[in-house]
Amino acid sequence: MTKNLKPATIAAHAAGALDPQSGGVVPALQPSTTFMRDENYDLVRPDNIYSRDNSDNLRQAEAVLQRLEGAADTLLFPSGMAAIAAVFRTLPNGATAVVQSGIYWGTTAWIRDFTTRRDITLVEVDVSELAAACETHKPALVFVETPSNPWLKTVDIRALADATDATLVVDATAATPILMQPLALGADIVMHSATKGINGHSDVLAGVLSTGNADAKIWDDIRADRKGAGAILGPFEAWLLTRAMRTLPLRVERMTQNAQALAEHLMAHPKVADVFYPGLPHHPGHDVAKRQMTGGFGGLLSVLVKGSKEDALRVVGSLKLFLRATSLGGVESLVEHRHTIEPHTGIPENLIRVSVGIEDIGDLIADWEQALE
Repeated sequence: MTKNLKPATIAAHAAGALDPQSGGVVPALQPSTTFMRDENYDLVRPDNIYSRDNSDNLRQAEAVLQRLEGAADTLLFPSGMAAIAAVFRTLPNGATAVVQSGIYWGTTAWIRDFTTRRDITLVEVDVSELAAACETHKPALVFVETPSNPWLKTVDIRALADATDATLVVDATAATPILMQPLALGADIVMHSATKGINGHSDVLAGVLSTGNADAKIWDDIRADRKGAGAILGPFEAWLLTRAMRTLPLRVERMTQNAQALAEHLMAHPKVADVFYPGLPHHPGHDVAKRQMTGGFGGLLSVLVKGSKEDALRVVGSLKLFLRATSLGGVESLVEHRHTIEPHTGIPENLIRVSVGIEDIGDLIADWEQALE
Protein backbone atom coordinates (compact mmCIF):
# COMPACT_ATOMS: atom_id res chain seq x y z
CA MET A 1 0.00 0.00 0.00
CA THR A 2 2.78 2.46 0.86
CA LYS A 3 4.10 2.23 -2.71
CA ASN A 4 0.97 3.73 -4.22
CA LEU A 5 0.17 6.54 -1.82
CA LYS A 6 -1.09 9.84 -3.18
CA PRO A 7 0.93 13.07 -2.68
CA ALA A 8 -1.37 14.37 0.05
CA THR A 9 -0.76 11.24 2.12
CA ILE A 10 2.99 11.20 1.48
CA ALA A 11 3.24 14.83 2.53
CA ALA A 12 1.02 14.58 5.61
CA HIS A 13 3.09 11.68 6.94
CA ALA A 14 6.40 13.27 5.83
CA ALA A 15 7.14 10.02 3.94
CA GLY A 16 7.11 8.16 7.26
CA ALA A 17 9.53 10.40 9.17
CA LEU A 18 9.22 9.69 12.90
CA ASP A 19 11.47 9.82 15.98
CA PRO A 20 12.19 6.20 16.96
CA GLN A 21 14.19 7.25 20.03
CA SER A 22 11.27 9.02 21.73
CA GLY A 23 8.40 7.49 19.83
CA GLY A 24 7.39 10.94 18.66
CA VAL A 25 5.24 11.31 15.55
CA VAL A 26 7.43 14.27 14.59
CA PRO A 27 11.07 13.67 13.62
CA ALA A 28 13.65 15.02 16.04
CA LEU A 29 16.04 17.84 15.22
CA GLN A 30 19.66 16.63 15.31
CA PRO A 31 22.08 19.57 15.02
CA SER A 32 25.32 17.63 15.62
CA THR A 33 28.09 18.26 13.10
CA THR A 34 30.07 15.14 13.99
CA PHE A 35 29.23 11.61 15.13
CA MET A 36 30.60 9.05 17.61
CA ARG A 37 32.90 6.10 17.10
CA ASP A 38 33.17 3.22 19.58
CA GLU A 39 36.27 2.00 21.44
CA ASN A 40 37.37 0.11 18.33
CA TYR A 41 36.99 3.31 16.33
CA ASP A 42 34.06 1.90 14.39
CA LEU A 43 31.26 4.32 13.64
CA VAL A 44 28.26 4.01 15.92
CA ARG A 45 26.15 4.73 12.81
CA PRO A 46 27.98 3.75 9.57
CA ASP A 47 25.97 6.32 7.62
CA ASN A 48 26.86 9.21 9.93
CA ILE A 49 30.41 10.58 9.91
CA TYR A 50 30.24 14.34 9.45
CA SER A 51 27.30 16.62 8.75
CA ARG A 52 28.68 18.00 5.49
CA ASP A 53 27.27 14.86 3.88
CA ASN A 54 25.45 13.06 6.70
CA SER A 55 22.27 14.35 8.31
CA ASP A 56 19.12 12.50 9.31
CA ASN A 57 17.10 15.71 8.95
CA LEU A 58 18.41 16.20 5.44
CA ARG A 59 17.63 12.60 4.49
CA GLN A 60 14.10 12.91 5.86
CA ALA A 61 13.32 16.02 3.81
CA GLU A 62 14.92 14.50 0.72
CA ALA A 63 12.82 11.35 1.13
CA VAL A 64 9.60 13.38 1.07
CA LEU A 65 10.65 15.25 -2.07
CA GLN A 66 11.87 12.10 -3.76
CA ARG A 67 8.47 10.46 -3.26
CA LEU A 68 6.58 13.56 -4.40
CA GLU A 69 8.70 13.86 -7.56
CA GLY A 70 8.64 10.15 -8.37
CA ALA A 71 12.44 10.41 -8.48
CA ALA A 72 15.26 7.89 -8.22
CA ASP A 73 17.24 10.25 -5.99
CA THR A 74 16.98 13.74 -4.50
CA LEU A 75 19.57 16.17 -3.12
CA LEU A 76 18.92 19.29 -1.06
CA PHE A 77 21.07 22.44 -1.25
CA PRO A 78 21.25 25.66 0.80
CA SER A 79 19.48 27.65 -1.95
CA GLY A 80 17.96 27.28 -5.39
CA MET A 81 20.96 29.00 -6.94
CA ALA A 82 23.30 26.56 -5.20
CA ALA A 83 21.37 23.72 -6.83
CA ILE A 84 21.61 25.36 -10.27
CA ALA A 85 25.32 26.02 -9.77
CA ALA A 86 25.92 22.36 -8.93
CA VAL A 87 24.35 21.35 -12.26
CA PHE A 88 26.32 23.84 -14.37
CA ARG A 89 29.62 23.03 -12.66
CA THR A 90 29.42 19.57 -14.25
CA LEU A 91 29.97 21.14 -17.69
CA PRO A 92 33.52 20.96 -19.03
CA ASN A 93 35.22 23.97 -20.60
CA GLY A 94 34.20 24.31 -24.22
CA ALA A 95 30.76 22.75 -23.75
CA THR A 96 27.52 24.30 -25.01
CA ALA A 97 24.41 25.03 -22.95
CA VAL A 98 21.01 26.10 -24.27
CA VAL A 99 19.06 28.19 -21.77
CA GLN A 100 15.54 29.55 -22.04
CA SER A 101 15.42 33.35 -22.14
CA GLY A 102 13.12 35.44 -19.95
CA ILE A 103 13.47 33.25 -16.86
CA TYR A 104 14.27 34.34 -13.30
CA TRP A 105 16.88 37.08 -13.67
CA GLY A 106 19.11 35.75 -10.88
CA THR A 107 19.48 32.48 -12.77
CA THR A 108 20.25 34.20 -16.08
CA ALA A 109 22.80 36.57 -14.56
CA TRP A 110 24.71 33.79 -12.78
CA ILE A 111 24.71 31.49 -15.81
CA ARG A 112 26.00 34.29 -18.07
CA ASP A 113 28.85 35.05 -15.70
CA PHE A 114 29.72 31.41 -15.09
CA THR A 115 29.74 30.36 -18.74
CA THR A 116 31.92 33.34 -19.65
CA ARG A 117 34.48 32.46 -16.99
CA ARG A 118 34.49 28.80 -17.99
CA ASP A 119 34.59 29.32 -21.78
CA ILE A 120 31.24 27.56 -22.15
CA THR A 121 29.08 28.55 -25.12
CA LEU A 122 25.75 29.91 -23.91
CA VAL A 123 22.77 30.00 -26.26
CA GLU A 124 19.75 31.88 -24.90
CA VAL A 125 16.52 31.45 -26.83
CA ASP A 126 12.80 31.95 -26.40
CA VAL A 127 10.51 29.04 -25.58
CA SER A 128 9.44 28.81 -29.23
CA GLU A 129 13.06 28.36 -30.39
CA LEU A 130 14.33 25.79 -27.88
CA ALA A 131 13.96 22.70 -30.06
CA ALA A 132 15.56 24.39 -33.08
CA ALA A 133 18.47 25.62 -30.95
CA CYS A 134 19.07 22.09 -29.69
CA GLU A 135 19.14 20.78 -33.25
CA THR A 136 21.57 23.50 -34.36
CA HIS A 137 23.96 23.65 -31.41
CA LYS A 138 23.90 20.07 -30.05
CA PRO A 139 24.25 21.23 -26.44
CA ALA A 140 25.41 19.14 -23.51
CA LEU A 141 22.84 20.78 -21.22
CA VAL A 142 19.43 22.39 -21.71
CA PHE A 143 17.97 24.49 -18.88
CA VAL A 144 14.35 25.68 -18.88
CA GLU A 145 11.88 27.15 -16.40
CA THR A 146 8.16 26.41 -16.60
CA PRO A 147 5.98 28.26 -15.80
CA SER A 148 8.59 30.98 -16.14
CA ASN A 149 9.13 33.89 -13.79
CA PRO A 150 7.82 36.56 -14.39
CA TRP A 151 6.50 35.98 -17.94
CA LEU A 152 4.64 32.75 -17.08
CA LYS A 153 5.74 31.11 -20.33
CA THR A 154 5.21 27.38 -20.69
CA VAL A 155 7.68 24.83 -22.05
CA ASP A 156 6.42 21.57 -23.57
CA ILE A 157 8.75 19.30 -21.59
CA ARG A 158 7.94 16.08 -23.40
CA ALA A 159 8.39 17.63 -26.84
CA LEU A 160 11.70 19.21 -25.84
CA ALA A 161 12.96 15.95 -24.30
CA ASP A 162 12.17 14.19 -27.59
CA ALA A 163 14.02 16.90 -29.53
CA THR A 164 17.38 16.64 -27.76
CA ASP A 165 19.87 14.12 -26.38
CA ALA A 166 21.22 16.75 -23.99
CA THR A 167 20.69 16.60 -20.24
CA LEU A 168 17.36 18.39 -19.79
CA VAL A 169 17.03 20.32 -16.52
CA VAL A 170 13.64 21.82 -15.63
CA ASP A 171 13.17 24.53 -13.02
CA ALA A 172 9.63 23.79 -11.85
CA THR A 173 9.61 26.14 -8.86
CA ALA A 174 6.34 27.86 -9.76
CA ALA A 175 4.54 24.54 -10.19
CA THR A 176 5.91 22.53 -7.22
CA PRO A 177 5.88 18.72 -7.40
CA ILE A 178 2.17 18.79 -6.63
CA LEU A 179 1.15 20.32 -9.97
CA MET A 180 3.81 18.99 -12.34
CA GLN A 181 6.18 16.02 -12.57
CA PRO A 182 8.90 16.91 -15.10
CA LEU A 183 10.74 13.60 -14.69
CA ALA A 184 7.67 11.70 -15.86
CA LEU A 185 7.53 14.02 -18.87
CA GLY A 186 11.08 13.21 -19.96
CA ALA A 187 13.27 15.65 -18.01
CA ASP A 188 16.55 14.29 -16.66
CA ILE A 189 16.72 16.56 -13.62
CA VAL A 190 14.08 18.73 -11.96
CA MET A 191 15.09 21.71 -9.86
CA HIS A 192 13.15 23.79 -7.35
CA SER A 193 13.90 26.78 -5.24
CA ALA A 194 12.44 25.10 -2.16
CA THR A 195 12.46 28.55 -0.56
CA LYS A 196 9.26 29.19 -2.49
CA GLY A 197 6.15 27.01 -2.61
CA ILE A 198 7.71 23.81 -1.26
CA ASN A 199 8.49 25.49 2.05
CA GLY A 200 5.75 28.07 1.67
CA HIS A 201 6.33 30.01 4.88
CA SER A 202 9.03 32.51 3.84
CA ASP A 203 11.39 31.31 6.53
CA VAL A 204 13.71 28.77 4.86
CA LEU A 205 16.30 29.23 2.12
CA ALA A 206 16.75 25.94 0.22
CA GLY A 207 17.13 24.36 -3.20
CA VAL A 208 16.58 20.85 -4.48
CA LEU A 209 17.52 18.63 -7.42
CA SER A 210 15.86 15.32 -8.26
CA THR A 211 16.74 12.82 -10.96
CA GLY A 212 15.13 9.89 -12.69
CA ASN A 213 18.51 8.16 -13.10
CA ALA A 214 20.66 8.02 -9.99
CA ASP A 215 23.35 6.12 -11.90
CA ALA A 216 23.97 8.83 -14.49
CA LYS A 217 27.46 10.32 -14.50
CA ILE A 218 26.11 13.86 -14.16
CA TRP A 219 24.31 12.84 -10.96
CA ASP A 220 27.49 11.31 -9.55
CA ASP A 221 29.28 14.57 -10.37
CA ILE A 222 26.57 16.66 -8.72
CA ARG A 223 26.60 14.53 -5.58
CA ALA A 224 30.41 14.70 -5.35
CA ASP A 225 30.36 18.46 -5.94
CA ARG A 226 27.79 19.01 -3.18
CA LYS A 227 29.90 17.08 -0.68
CA GLY A 228 33.24 18.54 -1.72
CA ALA A 229 32.05 22.13 -1.98
CA GLY A 230 30.01 21.87 1.21
CA ALA A 231 26.75 23.05 -0.36
CA ILE A 232 24.67 21.40 2.36
CA LEU A 233 21.37 22.50 3.85
CA GLY A 234 21.55 22.79 7.63
CA PRO A 235 19.60 20.38 9.86
CA PHE A 236 17.29 23.04 11.27
CA GLU A 237 16.34 24.28 7.79
CA ALA A 238 15.79 20.67 6.67
CA TRP A 239 13.60 20.04 9.73
CA LEU A 240 11.55 23.16 9.00
CA LEU A 241 11.22 22.09 5.37
CA THR A 242 9.91 18.66 6.37
CA ARG A 243 7.38 20.28 8.68
CA ALA A 244 6.24 22.69 5.98
CA MET A 245 5.82 19.99 3.36
CA ARG A 246 3.20 18.23 5.46
CA THR A 247 0.72 20.87 4.25
CA LEU A 248 2.17 21.37 0.76
CA PRO A 249 -0.74 19.82 -1.20
CA LEU A 250 -3.30 21.81 0.79
CA ARG A 251 -1.40 25.06 0.36
CA VAL A 252 -0.87 24.55 -3.37
CA GLU A 253 -4.53 23.68 -3.88
CA ARG A 254 -5.68 26.88 -2.16
CA MET A 255 -3.06 29.10 -3.85
CA THR A 256 -3.97 27.71 -7.24
CA GLN A 257 -7.69 28.22 -6.71
CA ASN A 258 -7.08 31.78 -5.52
CA ALA A 259 -4.72 32.60 -8.39
CA GLN A 260 -7.15 31.30 -11.00
CA ALA A 261 -10.02 33.33 -9.55
CA LEU A 262 -7.90 36.48 -9.23
CA ALA A 263 -6.51 36.13 -12.75
CA GLU A 264 -10.00 35.76 -14.22
CA HIS A 265 -11.27 38.74 -12.23
CA LEU A 266 -8.39 41.02 -13.18
CA MET A 267 -8.53 39.98 -16.83
CA ALA A 268 -12.05 41.40 -16.93
CA HIS A 269 -11.12 44.65 -15.15
CA PRO A 270 -11.23 47.81 -17.31
CA LYS A 271 -7.94 49.11 -15.87
CA VAL A 272 -5.99 45.92 -16.64
CA ALA A 273 -4.41 45.47 -20.08
CA ASP A 274 -3.47 41.79 -19.71
CA VAL A 275 -2.83 39.02 -17.22
CA PHE A 276 -0.07 36.45 -17.75
CA TYR A 277 -1.31 33.18 -16.25
CA PRO A 278 -1.31 29.71 -17.84
CA GLY A 279 -4.77 29.04 -16.45
CA LEU A 280 -6.34 31.65 -18.74
CA PRO A 281 -7.52 30.29 -22.12
CA HIS A 282 -5.94 33.18 -24.06
CA HIS A 283 -2.49 32.46 -22.62
CA PRO A 284 -0.13 31.17 -25.38
CA GLY A 285 0.97 28.25 -23.21
CA HIS A 286 -2.47 27.33 -21.88
CA ASP A 287 -2.91 24.11 -23.87
CA VAL A 288 0.57 22.82 -22.99
CA ALA A 289 0.16 23.75 -19.33
CA LYS A 290 -3.24 22.08 -19.22
CA ARG A 291 -1.70 18.91 -20.64
CA GLN A 292 1.34 18.68 -18.34
CA MET A 293 0.10 20.31 -15.13
CA THR A 294 -2.46 18.55 -12.96
CA GLY A 295 -4.68 20.19 -10.38
CA GLY A 296 -4.18 23.77 -11.51
CA PHE A 297 -1.64 26.27 -12.76
CA GLY A 298 0.12 27.55 -9.65
CA GLY A 299 0.00 30.69 -7.53
CA LEU A 300 2.19 32.98 -9.66
CA LEU A 301 0.83 35.49 -12.17
CA SER A 302 1.79 38.83 -13.70
CA VAL A 303 -0.55 41.74 -14.32
CA LEU A 304 -0.15 44.47 -16.92
CA VAL A 305 -2.07 47.47 -15.69
CA LYS A 306 -3.12 50.09 -18.19
CA GLY A 307 -0.91 53.15 -18.16
CA SER A 308 2.66 53.95 -17.19
CA LYS A 309 5.23 52.96 -14.62
CA GLU A 310 3.72 55.51 -12.26
CA ASP A 311 0.29 53.92 -12.65
CA ALA A 312 1.71 50.50 -11.81
CA LEU A 313 3.58 51.85 -8.78
CA ARG A 314 0.42 53.58 -7.58
CA VAL A 315 -1.45 50.25 -7.68
CA VAL A 316 1.37 48.42 -5.91
CA GLY A 317 1.54 51.15 -3.29
CA SER A 318 -2.22 51.02 -2.71
CA LEU A 319 -2.51 47.29 -2.06
CA LYS A 320 -3.02 46.48 1.61
CA LEU A 321 -3.11 42.67 1.87
CA PHE A 322 -0.55 41.98 -0.86
CA LEU A 323 2.76 42.64 0.83
CA ARG A 324 5.41 44.48 -1.19
CA ALA A 325 8.29 42.00 -1.09
CA THR A 326 10.44 39.80 -3.31
CA SER A 327 9.72 36.06 -3.51
CA LEU A 328 6.79 33.79 -4.25
CA GLY A 329 5.00 30.68 -3.06
CA GLY A 330 4.38 31.74 0.55
CA VAL A 331 1.08 31.50 2.41
CA GLU A 332 0.94 35.31 2.40
CA SER A 333 0.26 37.10 -0.90
CA LEU A 334 3.12 39.22 -2.26
CA VAL A 335 3.35 41.83 -4.98
CA GLU A 336 6.34 43.26 -6.78
CA HIS A 337 6.96 45.94 -9.40
CA ARG A 338 9.50 44.00 -11.48
CA HIS A 339 10.82 46.96 -13.50
CA THR A 340 12.05 48.58 -10.28
CA ILE A 341 14.04 45.41 -9.50
CA GLU A 342 15.37 44.62 -12.98
CA PRO A 343 14.95 47.56 -15.37
CA HIS A 344 17.77 46.27 -17.60
CA THR A 345 15.89 43.12 -18.65
CA GLY A 346 13.25 44.66 -20.87
CA ILE A 347 10.47 44.00 -18.38
CA PRO A 348 7.45 46.26 -19.07
CA GLU A 349 7.21 49.24 -16.74
CA ASN A 350 3.53 48.48 -16.10
CA LEU A 351 4.03 44.82 -15.11
CA ILE A 352 3.20 43.75 -11.58
CA ARG A 353 4.24 40.27 -10.47
CA VAL A 354 1.83 38.65 -8.03
CA SER A 355 2.33 35.67 -5.74
CA VAL A 356 -1.09 34.60 -4.53
CA GLY A 357 -1.34 33.13 -1.05
CA ILE A 358 -3.96 31.21 0.91
CA GLU A 359 -6.05 34.13 2.19
CA ASP A 360 -9.78 34.43 1.54
CA ILE A 361 -10.23 35.10 -2.18
CA GLY A 362 -12.94 37.68 -1.55
CA ASP A 363 -10.52 39.71 0.53
CA LEU A 364 -7.81 39.45 -2.13
CA ILE A 365 -10.11 40.57 -4.93
CA ALA A 366 -11.42 43.45 -2.81
CA ASP A 367 -7.85 44.58 -2.18
CA TRP A 368 -7.18 44.79 -5.92
CA GLU A 369 -10.49 46.54 -6.53
CA GLN A 370 -9.66 49.35 -4.14
CA ALA A 371 -6.08 49.59 -5.45
CA LEU A 372 -7.24 49.92 -9.06
CA GLU A 373 -9.76 52.68 -8.30
